[in-house]
Amino acid sequence: MADTNIKKLTPTAIGVAAFIIIIAGLKQAESFVNPLLMAFFISIILAQPVIWLKKKNVPVGIAIPIVIVGFLAFYTGLDLLVSSSLSLFVKDVQKYQDNIQELTDSAGSFFTNKGINITFLSGSGSLEPAKIMDYTRQVVGVIRELLSREVTFIFLTIFLMVELEVVGLKARVLAKGSESTLTFMNTIGKNIRHYLSIKTMTSLGTGILVGVSLALIGVDYPILWGLLAFLFNYIPTIGSIIAAIPGITFSILQLGFPATIWTIAVYVVANVVIGSVLEPKIMGKGLGLSTFVVFFSLIFWGFVLGPVGMFLSVPITMSIKIILENNPRTNWIAVMLGSKSDALAILEE
Repeated sequence: MADTNIKKLTPTAIGVAAFIIIIAGLKQAESFVNPLLMAFFISIILAQPVIWLKKKNVPVGIAIPIVIVGFLAFYTGLDLLVSSSLSLFVKDVQKYQDNIQELTDSAGSFFTNKGINITFLSGSGSLEPAKIMDYTRQVVGVIRELLSREVTFIFLTIFLMVELEVVGLKARVLAKGSESTLTFMNTIGKNIRHYLSIKTMTSLGTGILVGVSLALIGVDYPILWGLLAFLFNYIPTIGSIIAAIPGITFSILQLGFPATIWTIAVYVVANVVIGSVLEPKIMGKGLGLSTFVVFFSLIFWGFVLGPVGMFLSVPITMSIKIILENNPRTNWIAVMLGSKSDALAILEE
């Protein structure tokens, strides 16, 4: 009886062990895997305009170069805008350090007059302006380094786009004789393309709205805050909150609380109107993932692959779910990852 139980558990144990080994390998190969993942998912996004151009009777040999040139122009323009904003930020660091000093001194005096002693607002506390701005300089330096160094995924994206038609042809060859396999591969591509395309449009809308609004309010570096809103909107659940913190902080330092109220309102409106109303309406049936799984995947892939894993947590998990759905032995895992509507649909079958 014991041998029988061991034999039954062996496939599960092997599966768990293989999963742990793969995850450990991905974490160790993060510097190699991240550019490849970025290139893969960006090429999926860029496939959408290629398909649109093909429908307009533009030959593939012309459509792909047009999209590649457009992508390079967009990335170059983005890089120039960010670099100029970061340069201005570094140049004005001392000014904001003085503002922080004035703010902390005022707050410290206010609480001291009320008989409340708050250590971190004192000169020897942890909220020293020099420490805050030194940390800010380090963060800005990391961003600048990433922008100037991380070009590997650009070349990988270009090569993937050049071979876009060949990749589709090879996929059909691999799936030859198996209609279910071809349908399965098409489903993965379609779902990821649908999610990333809409997410890119809504993120771009959020970034433009935040950037323009903060420029009108008078907050410095509106392009930088708009870019952060655009990028962090890809991170589910907490991304929009993280993106709002620097813009609101600098609004307080530069303009004071009346303007800060407007700044907070801009972020709230942008995330409620675009993130909670417009995006779900355009997205349609949704992600097919439970809310818990979306948040857990954010933490898990962030741990394994770092910031890139956080940005791509949803499409990676969606792909895994679709793969699991097409295997009877792992379908139950896909059900656990799925949303309530998915479970109800299965019960109604």
